[in-house]
This record gives sequence, C-alpha cells and structure tokens, in this order.
Amino acid sequence: MTTDDLVIRLARDAGPVRRGAVGRRLGLGIAAGAVVSAMLLILWLGPRDDLGTAVQRASYWIKWGYTLSLSAAALALTVQLARPDSDRLRGLWLTAIPVVLLAVVGLLELANTPRSDWMAMWLGRTWMACPWLVLLFAIPIFGGLLWSFRRLAPTRLRAAGAAAGFTAGAFAASVYCLHCPEVSAIFVLTWYSLGILLATLLGSVLGPRLLRW
Repeated sequence: MTTDDLVIRLARDAGPVRRGAVGRRLGLGIAAGAVVSAMLLILWLGPRDDLGTAVQRASYWIKWGYTLSLSAAALALTVQLARPDSDRLRGLWLTAIPVVLLAVVGLLELANTPRSDWMAMWLGRTWMACPWLVLLFAIPIFGGLLWSFRRLAPTRLRAAGAAAGFTAGAFAASVYCLHCPEVSAIFVLTWYSLGILLATLLGSVLGPRLLRW
C-alpha cells in the first residue's frame, strides 16, 4: 500500500470538520489549565489585598490588557500551528503591538518620574520571583494545551510547542495579575515578558518530544 492509498483510505469516511473546531479544542484546554493555575494562585499566594481598589485604576487594566492581548495573539498563532497546513503563519506581527504600546506607556511613566526612582520602578519588590511564578502558573495551561493537541495534527512540532508555551505563559501572566502588586509598565514589560519568554522556550524544547504523533 502506498502512502497516497493510505491517506485516501483514512480520509474516505471522515466527515467535515466544523468551523472553529481547532480554536474550541484549544480554548477548552486553556480554560481547564487556567482554572488549575487560578486555584493554585488563590490557595498558595492569594489575590492581592487591595484587588477591589486596584481594579479601579488604569494601571491595573493596562497590565491586564497587555497580558490578555498577548494571549489572544499567541492563541491565534497556536491555532494555525495546530494544523498540518501551517507553512505560512499569518498575523505574527500582531504580537508586537502590545509590546510596543506598553513600551510607550513605560517611557511616558519614566518621563514623569524622577530619575532617582527609575530603578525602583523597574525592579519593584518582586522582580526576582515574577518571571518564575509566571512560568510556574503556565505549566497547568501548557498541560491543557498538550491535551488539546492530542486530537489535532501539528507538523511543525518545535514551532507548535513554542506557540503553546507562549500562549500558556501569556494566559498565566493574566492569572498572576490577580496577585501581583506591581503597577509600573516598565516592570510588566520586563519581568512579565521574561516569564512568558521562559514558557515559550520551554515549549520549544518540549514540543518535538511531546507533540509527536
């Protein structure tokens, strides 16, 4: 039996795939992982004490807007890479928009802050822990995405793993916002992004091993 014959036999009885099925499958995995991450955060670290007051400030929504917009852009890439026909990625440039916008906000903050306070604004109180906590909370979400990929057919395994790690890291950063007391844009741009990058790198390493089918 030739490869073409095998493909024809496998596809003969296959019904049409519903529109948006890949996105729904990935969304289910992300949601399940995010619930686990949120429970871990609440039970271990707890939400920030002033969360009710924080959500009334623009700085909180700028931070959350950054992580959620990165999450949306990363998910769009993951949906494409979950398919076998992912030779050309569309919309990769969209991931740069949240970064550029937050960088502009950060520069405006620095311009309105005395130079002597710049280092404190950049490091905050939790810079050493922040990236690693984002990575930690990304693990359950990454696991949910691996479950989703079991019913999908990625062919670019390293890229798909990196996209899954990127998505998991961005959603984990959104969960971490519930606890993190830091508000400066330059802090978020540096240390949140580093945590997301660590999750992306981890995904790229694990992708070829865990997404093989």
